Amino acid sequence: MKFIADGMLGKLTRWLRMLGYNVKYSNRLDDSQLMAIAKKERRILLTRDLELYQQAIAKGVQAFFVNGQTEAEKLAKIAQKFGINLEINMATSRCPKCNAKVKPIPKENVKGKVEDSTFNFYNEFWECPKCSQIYWQGAHWKRIRKTLETAQELKK
Repeated sequence: MKFIADGMLGKLTRWLRMLGYNVKYSNRLDDSQLMAIAKKERRILLTRDLELYQQAIAKGVQAFFVNGQTEAEKLAKIAQKFGINLEINMATSRCPKCNAKVKPIPKENVKGKVEDSTFNFYNEFWECPKCSQIYWQGAHWKRIRKTLETAQELKK
């Protein structure tokens, strides 16, 4: 299952990528380009634009109108509709920035690429092979888990 998200869904795009989903995103694409890419690449169009959603459906493009105020609400609705598992698995997780699959990287290989305190405190790291961003499950993971737990509750 692959998605394409409109320019209003940048944060949601990052969440779905972390969850392991291939999500194409650019805030430079117009409605006709979004629909063309969705159709050509068999992607589900995610949008907060009701008019775009209606146009897409009328043209036979698979689309989902994303409503909800918080990221947890949006994630819950998408998870409910498409049966998405709301747990991050680093073996399938994608780079939130560029969409490439992240790969484990030996701790010694991140020395000098992350803060010394991060290097000393954490042992597991992942790197994006495309944009070279380094990831680790730091203090921010509490917020990430909380959002996913809230989404899981809302999904029921």
